[in-house]
Amino acid sequence: MVVSCKSMGITGLESFVVTIEADLSGGFPAFEMVGLPDTAVKESRDRVRSAMMNCGFEFPDQRITVNLAPADIKKEGPLYDLPIMVSLLLATRQLNADIRDCAFIGELSLGGEVRKVNGVLPMAIKAKEMGIKKLFVPYENAFEGAVVKDIDVYPVKNVYQLNAHLRGMEEIIPVKYEESLQGKQEHYPDFADVCGQFEAKRALEIAAAGGHNVLLIGPPGSGKSMLAKRVPGILPKMTFEEQIETSKILSIAGQLPQGVSLVNSRPFRSPHHTVSYAAMTGGGKIPKPGEITLANNGVLFLDELPEFSRKTLEGLRQPIEDGKVTISRVNGSYTYPCDMMILAAMNPCPCGYYNHPTKKCRCSVHSIQNYLNRVSGPLLDRIDIHIEVPPVEYSELSSKVKGETTAEIQKRVNKAREIQNERYKGTGITCNANLTSELSAKFCVTDEEADLLLKNAFENMGLSARAYDRILKVSRTIADLEESEMIKGEHVAEALQYRSLDRKYWGEE
Repeated sequence: MVVSCKSMGITGLESFVVTIEADLSGGFPAFEMVGLPDTAVKESRDRVRSAMMNCGFEFPDQRITVNLAPADIKKEGPLYDLPIMVSLLLATRQLNADIRDCAFIGELSLGGEVRKVNGVLPMAIKAKEMGIKKLFVPYENAFEGAVVKDIDVYPVKNVYQLNAHLRGMEEIIPVKYEESLQGKQEHYPDFADVCGQFEAKRALEIAAAGGHNVLLIGPPGSGKSMLAKRVPGILPKMTFEEQIETSKILSIAGQLPQGVSLVNSRPFRSPHHTVSYAAMTGGGKIPKPGEITLANNGVLFLDELPEFSRKTLEGLRQPIEDGKVTISRVNGSYTYPCDMMILAAMNPCPCGYYNHPTKKCRCSVHSIQNYLNRVSGPLLDRIDIHIEVPPVEYSELSSKVKGETTAEIQKRVNKAREIQNERYKGTGITCNANLTSELSAKFCVTDEEADLLLKNAFENMGLSARAYDRILKVSRTIADLEESEMIKGEHVAEALQYRSLDRKYWGEE
């Protein structure tokens, strides 16, 4: 007798329906599993056997064949324990229920408890698209699945509870989505606590307003990390679409907080400089999202930039440009979004005091150049804003006058983003940093003075076409902060200042 039961699977960031087919036949007792299962799926045999027996069910003493269809897609993880058990209960007539519009997801303990799995949110979205009406998931995952409308998500704690519900003895109440189930708004440190560094704060405000990448260069203790950790606080609030996309990624990565349906704070990822290439961009035998994908719609902070491996840094070039990364394997290609703001910080030399006003640098010219050359020209070219963070003066440290708060800066950033959202409505563009060449020509209109400045800078500074394009986009953002439709000379002049440090440090012989 062959019975079937629906479940879900994950490939990349997309979900798909998996049909669990169970067949019982005569012959020597065995439990065979086919359909490209990985090791964790194959181990379901032992978990399902123990769970059934410990919950008072009879495990069939027959030849069992379980097929996971479609058979040409790799199945991974322990999430198929629950649907396999349901299929066996139906096949042995220990359960009689109509499950044609149902799907089951969950790992089983040996005692029959249903344990948390990863990726329930994208699975729930796909289940709704495929016409599934009822989704049975682990109790701990129910809140994230409840975000999806027009599908009932049932929180299952154990096998007894599910059996009672399917028999009509004790109903499980579907979880309903409530805004209170959203994650708490992350509390970031305040910019008012940072002494001095007005130029750096201005540069970070521009970066947040336009979604631009930033490189902070300065000696140890100048406040680079302090500034970076405060940037997420001035970014605009996430849209519902961004919350869904970010929550999907965190769900698949198993990093969605328990009891939270949607995250509503922008991600801030700060990987250590020993991070591997695969951990940064994503990878593995069956690729998983990397740091750049986990930072999607948020900030990726790279502290001590030259200390990262050359391969890891060069692997960022294409994702920065395209806003996505494609990982190819023998069994398929996986594309992950990585539309993020890169924030990098570094010292000007190995000892950190090159060009310091009071402390003497101990490094040789050769060691300084070797250190700086760990950051390649093509990568620098993709960073829109380069800003020097000088040491803080005593008068600034001892001053009792507080600087601008994060809330005050965020108001200006939000205003600039509102202007951009209105301007790019219907184009799919969310900020100036993502402008295409065609849209740049249409919306980045310069006056005569600005045009002359750009021409002189291009000829005298040896700018690449990419650097010119990024200066133009930064100028557009500065104009938006001033609520100016036309890009003026003063806007271009300020944008050009943020492209001079590569000449100061990397341009020296």
